[in-house]
Amino acid sequence: MAVQTLSEQVALETRTRALNPKWYEAMLRHGYEGVRHIEAHVTNTMGWSATTGQVSPWIYHQLAQTYVLDPEMRERLAKLNPTASARVANRLLEAHERAYWSPDAAVLEALREAGQDLEDRLEGLGMEVAA
Repeated sequence: MAVQTLSEQVALETRTRALNPKWYEAMLRHGYEGVRHIEAHVTNTMGWSATTGQVSPWIYHQLAQTYVLDPEMRERLAKLNPTASARVANRLLEAHERAYWSPDAAVLEALREAGQDLEDRLEGLGMEVAA
């Protein structure tokens, strides 16, 4: 059995779970709770950064691309669990603020806009009001 560094283990965990379509589609089939598990993985990833500093920036970039910056996926998450979907975006923005990753300006702006959209939806803003 080969011994892996913590950085390698975090990357493996992320690739085999959060970035693996089989894993996240299975989570989405669990609806509300599945989205909560996705959010928990993003939160745990940030915790690994905070406690070990062993999370490569590409992991945050891929999490952002997969769950927040893809409009179809963002919509699926928001419909199933609006609170957890907003937390995913907020965690990724917080990871940037804590200098765990440095997305380019376009990605950062898109992430902020998506996060604001999710927060607005959570608060019921921008939704049509029945007359």
